[in-house]
Amino acid sequence: MSGALSYHAGRVAEDRVADHYTRAGMAVLARRWRGQGGEIDLIIGNGAALIFVEVKKSRSFARAAERISPRQMARIHATASEFLATQPNGQLTEARFDVALMDGTGQLEMLENAFTA
Repeated sequence: MSGALSYHAGRVAEDRVADHYTRAGMAVLARRWRGQGGEIDLIIGNGAALIFVEVKKSRSFARAAERISPRQMARIHATASEFLATQPNGQLTEARFDVALMDGTGQLEMLENAFTA
């Protein structure tokens, strides 16, 4: 997939995932939030809790899931920690890490609490 095509496919996947959380009554607080440690695709507010979401798109759910490495999970944790530092309760804010997978047909598979700190 070319760089531009990959970028746009990623944006479409993120939009679909954001819609999924919005339909469930949650608020999209940030898209592609950048900290010193990296980027978080979506940050969702669920009451006082936060959900940090990594979105992966590939031909199959399995291929998408394979693209999440331990190094990337560590980067997401570090970046989430930066974001939590901006919150009133800081690191004590209730949070979880979800992974949203999209296959080549546009179907979504949501993995709640996909990895923990």
